[in-house]
Amino acid sequence: MNEKTKVIIDCDPGIDDSLAILLALNSPELDVIGITTVSGNVPSDLGAKNALKILQHANRLDIPVYQGASLPLKRDYVSAQDTHGDDGLGDSHLPEVTDVKIHQNAPEFISQALSENPGLMIIAIGPMTNIALSMQANPKNWENCGRFISMGGNFKSFGNCSPVAEYNYWCDPDASAFVYENSPIKIEMIGLDVTRKIVFTPNILEFIRQNNPKEAEFFAKITRFYFDFHWEYEKVIGCVINDPLAVAYSIFPELCHGFDSYTAVETKGLSIGQTLVDEKNFWKKDVNSHILTKVDSLEFMKIFLNRTCNIDMSLLEQVLPQITK
Repeated sequence: MNEKTKVIIDCDPGIDDSLAILLALNSPELDVIGITTVSGNVPSDLGAKNALKILQHANRLDIPVYQGASLPLKRDYVSAQDTHGDDGLGDSHLPEVTDVKIHQNAPEFISQALSENPGLMIIAIGPMTNIALSMQANPKNWENCGRFISMGGNFKSFGNCSPVAEYNYWCDPDASAFVYENSPIKIEMIGLDVTRKIVFTPNILEFIRQNNPKEAEFFAKITRFYFDFHWEYEKVIGCVINDPLAVAYSIFPELCHGFDSYTAVETKGLSIGQTLVDEKNFWKKDVNSHILTKVDSLEFMKIFLNRTCNIDMSLLEQVLPQITK
């Protein structure tokens, strides 16, 4: 039997972060040794509380949660609670977890875990403030990182918080820029070019309801707000669930395809947070990233629903093509 890959999920839960955590917890290939939170979709303290709510739902409160950076490195903090609800989970008001301690100093935990676990995988699905702080304090430890996957950025797709920028990198562009310039390991960038293809629709929710009513109720509670937001601002029927793709790709890299490139992140001006992907190698700089541009969205959804909602794969193969593009 193959050994599980140890992983830390650095996140800002967040509706789609929560779905990503559930996918990771229900994936036997992964050993989630900790969840770290950063200010992004919601402030890091609220994100840590939300992480505990998701762990409680999954009966995995044995996994430690570490609260991290409350502010970006340099710029003012702007949350995305207009997108995710005041509580970060679609104003679902799930019960608080009061009997489990939230740990502090996520960057220190990340650094320590890297020193103790060569080959550790980091999946960063929020702003990269914790990552940058860990890398600044203990750069040598990052040589132990097995893979570093970042949900953020965009190549040819338009932005989701400005014409050119994706939110995670826009929220703390200085952290993102530092990590791209200093990471000793190639950054696997799961940007909007692929995540925009991952749409959780009312038809999919109803399909879950027919097969797993309990999980459907939970999904409905946290995604209704997200559905409404996407319709109002993008005229999408459903919601884009960016972050679970990063987890699925970590296990099944064949889900996505892309190319190696040098990438930089803009830290000032109108294009703040934009990822500058040097596809044609104009700058003649060493590759620091793998930019994903294509995704098998149907195969992803099969994996996601099979694992998070315990729906039989043969049924998924029969029904999903009928209700997805």
